[in-house]
Amino acid sequence: MLYESTRGIKGITSKQAIQNGIASDGGLFIPEKFINIDLNNIIQFNNYKEFAYYILKDYLDDFSDTELNECINNAYNDNKFDKDVVELVKLDNNKFALELWHGPTYAFKDVALQILPHLLIKSIDKLETKKALILVATSGDTGKAALEGFKDVVNTKIIVFYPSEGVSEVQKRQMTTQEGKNTFVAGIKGNFDDAQNGVKEIFTSDENCKRIKDEGYFFTSANSINWGRLIPQIVYYAYSYIKLVKTNEIELGQKVNFVVPTGNFGNVLAGYLAKEMGLPINKLIVASNKNNVLTDFINKGVYDRRRQFYKTISPSMDILIASNLERLLYLVSNRDSEKIKILMDKLKRDGYYNIEEDLLNKIKDSFYADYSTDAETKQEIKKVYKIHDYLIDTHSAVAFNVYNKYFDKTGDLTKTIILQTANPYKFAYDVLNALEDNKYIDINHFDAIDMLNKITKKEIPQGIKTIREKNILHPNIIEKNEMMMYILEKIKEK
Repeated sequence: MLYESTRGIKGITSKQAIQNGIASDGGLFIPEKFINIDLNNIIQFNNYKEFAYYILKDYLDDFSDTELNECINNAYNDNKFDKDVVELVKLDNNKFALELWHGPTYAFKDVALQILPHLLIKSIDKLETKKALILVATSGDTGKAALEGFKDVVNTKIIVFYPSEGVSEVQKRQMTTQEGKNTFVAGIKGNFDDAQNGVKEIFTSDENCKRIKDEGYFFTSANSINWGRLIPQIVYYAYSYIKLVKTNEIELGQKVNFVVPTGNFGNVLAGYLAKEMGLPINKLIVASNKNNVLTDFINKGVYDRRRQFYKTISPSMDILIASNLERLLYLVSNRDSEKIKILMDKLKRDGYYNIEEDLLNKIKDSFYADYSTDAETKQEIKKVYKIHDYLIDTHSAVAFNVYNKYFDKTGDLTKTIILQTANPYKFAYDVLNALEDNKYIDINHFDAIDMLNKITKKEIPQGIKTIREKNILHPNIIEKNEMMMYILEKIKEK
């Protein structure tokens, strides 16, 4: 299996794609073909590791069976995840919640970021004398999950940039208290798009690549621009589908919907790739918050980031530049790299682009999109808790709200899986005030955790329960234009 860049480069192995993270032409790697999922085969699987091996083996075929199984077993063990990696919960006859937050940082990013470090280390040529320098831009959850995954991994350093005022207090505390001799974190004065653009510019600068090469490192990424981050996310779509079959909720081959709270488009793109591989998916419902650039694009065919940026109570989705959309455009345009270069150049230069009607119709065949305001998100948290005795975070609530809008519009009775992307205690302040009609707006964010537990009796994860006692190890707040300077400073530290 070889890989190609969305902007033209071809003939790349999976190990090279994972090691590089982003293509040298600025594009994102995509496999030259897709493997079909054999439903009659995967129906026999009994645990998550078997699904992971099945999905990964043909795409990562330059890994030996031994290497791949080591990566899977090291990532998905009982010390890291408190369930069979993910958990599917039935809410009613049509709705199911797919809990993706049973890993060490209580966010869906753990599912991919616990295996990526192992894939990366095995991707580095044994004759390679350089060390991997992992750069991460995060809107909240990716940062902590990547830090935890790469903590003290040999021959690596990881540097995470997050918007200093654009994450929850728990997310910030998780990152700034991160231990590990190879981990570094800095808040930037700006939003997630500023962090992401800064990382991309550093990646694609020949001068910067040479500077870190001279220091004995090479750049790579743990964001979903890295194929090694994206492919593990395909697994839980297949896993949850088969769960519905095995519990007699659907018949094998019957189509389902997935609802995905979406910011950078990586999670829902994994669902699209699963559909391309033959998983019976009817609609992928893209749920955005008030930063609804994806809603407008999927409905109108115009991607326009020239709009007001909103800070919302679902901060991990506060994004105006969805990087993984480039991969979707490449696939629906029949892998037209010249078209992608024109569109991405126009986005960078003018702040917008539009696509032809035939491409938009292809996208609409698979996707539905809508958004939720903060007020609607809060109402949904309260509604789901009241009806189902089920506590959801602010991002998952966006998904529930958008699903309701979809159902009201279409009357579609297809069984639907709603992705739960974070444990509600990571956003306890807003979840508490949603349930209690803003009664606790003056409460400390960490006291809100205890109050939410007192009211709902839902278990607080141990890592969140103890986080307030941890020492701040990464207090740095820097300007956007100081990111490369910070990197050079940290790679010189022993």
